[in-house]
Amino acid sequence: MDLTTTYMGMTLKNPVVASASPLSESLDNIRKMEDAGAAAVVMYSLFEEQITLESNLLDHYLSYGTESFAEALTYFPNMATYKVGPEEYLNQIRRAKAAVGIPIIGSLNGVSTGGWIRYARKIEEAGADALELNIYYIPSDVKTTSVEVEEMHLEVVRDIKASISIPVAVKLSPFFSATANMAYRLAGAGANALVLFNRFYQPDFDLEKLEVVPFLVLSNSSELRLPLRWAAILYGRVQADLAITSGVHTYEDVLKCMMAGAKVLMMASELLRNGIHRIDQILEDMTWWMEEHEYESVTQMQGSMSQKHVAEPAAFERANYMKILQSWRSDPTGQLIK
Repeated sequence: MDLTTTYMGMTLKNPVVASASPLSESLDNIRKMEDAGAAAVVMYSLFEEQITLESNLLDHYLSYGTESFAEALTYFPNMATYKVGPEEYLNQIRRAKAAVGIPIIGSLNGVSTGGWIRYARKIEEAGADALELNIYYIPSDVKTTSVEVEEMHLEVVRDIKASISIPVAVKLSPFFSATANMAYRLAGAGANALVLFNRFYQPDFDLEKLEVVPFLVLSNSSELRLPLRWAAILYGRVQADLAITSGVHTYEDVLKCMMAGAKVLMMASELLRNGIHRIDQILEDMTWWMEEHEYESVTQMQGSMSQKHVAEPAAFERANYMKILQSWRSDPTGQLIK
């Protein structure tokens, strides 16, 4: 069974990639992920705030308005408490490249170019095979327009692409008003791949301490539907490889990603919850399914259930929406039946 795929010009032994997570902070875990069958590893993210800690511009953004709202200070972590700084991050990439034979993809998390360009170069020099840009930005200013938000993303991609030669993936938000157009423009700006989608973690309130607290919830398979839908829409319509993340937990999830048009899928929550060995189990189950259904390769199924040949995807989606609404009926007692 041929499980090989290509992603950003790299030939991978299979489509299962370990997504950015705390697992890659350990060199031993990176080795275990390779042994379990991971085709590549995306390193944990280096945050813009770690790079530009001493920047006056960063200080402006962090402190702006907090004089009036002291509670806002609790939104931001103390950067000095981060145990892994920029230089240690680069050293971890070097060690990972020396320890394993699979591609290592660096990850930068932020919103502006600033120190990104310098560290994008350093990540390339450290030996990373590619770079993933995790542009995490919530436009909370009521005066910020959608045009400004989109241009900010495009500027980051253009600047990074102009500064390094390794391929660049953009981890995309699902909240653009015209997601397809934004994906098209990001590809035009130079993105070699689009990762669908960035998972925005929502904070919670501690009612006793009256503080904003972080609240982490690992994904489940139901979250796959959003990136699955958009991968199927974008396949063949943008000049960039597609990767799916969020909600990939089973071999069925992997197969769905391939049929939607993804070149790779990325896993983190499943590995954190149930262990790195899950990669091997998923690949084994995936191979069994492909044999049972007479598939010879992964490339044979890639994009087979996409909307590439549908003239009007919006009309197709509305028809599907109507079918879903009509898929439930009630019995004479008022109970819903499927």
